Amino acid sequence: MKKWIIILGITALFGWAVYDFTDKETKENPSPKEESSGTKMVAEGEAQSTPQTGLKKGQNAPDFTLTRLNGETAKLSDYRGQKVLINFWATWCPPCRAEMPDMEKLYNETDIEILAVNLTGTESARGDVNNFVQELELTFPILLDHEAEVMGKYQVGPVPTSIFVDEDGKVQSFVLGAMNYDMMMQRYEDL
Repeated sequence: MKKWIIILGITALFGWAVYDFTDKETKENPSPKEESSGTKMVAEGEAQSTPQTGLKKGQNAPDFTLTRLNGETAKLSDYRGQKVLINFWATWCPPCRAEMPDMEKLYNETDIEILAVNLTGTESARGDVNNFVQELELTFPILLDHEAEVMGKYQVGPVPTSIFVDEDGKVQSFVLGAMNYDMMMQRYEDL
C-alpha cells in the first residue's frame, strides 16, 4: 500500500512539473492575438502604435487606482514624471516589517515616491494596518488592495515584492523578497 502511495505522489509531482513547464511556455510565447491586457501583440518588423504594458523591464507599468489609508485615492499614472517604488506587503510578513524602516529612510532621503500596497484582503483586520503604520512611523502613502486586484495585475506571489518604475512610467526592476537600504539605493540610482 505504501508503495502505491509513493508512486501516486511521484506521478502527481511529475504531472505538476509538466503542467508548470507548459504553462510557462504559453505565457512566454503567447499567440499573436490580443493579450488580456488589451495591448495588441505586434509581429516582428511591424510598427507598434501604442506602448506595451507589462512587467518586463522597459514596459509601461500597469496602471491602477487604490484608496490610501487616509481615504484619498491614488493612481499610478498620477506619478508620471517621478521615480516610483511600488511595494506589495502585509503586516503578518516578517520580511516586510524588516524592510519598512529602510523604505522610510529611502523615502526621506531621495525624491522617490513610494506606493506601499497592502494586501488588505489577507489581513485579519484593517486596524492591523493602522497599528503597523503608526508603530513604524511610516510617512509614505499606504494603499489598500482589498480585493487583491492590483496584486493579481502585478502577478505578486511572495511578499514583499517591489517594482521600481522610472519617470516615464516604465518598469526598470522587479524584486522578490526583502531589500535593505543599500539594495534600494542601488535600484534607485539605476532609475
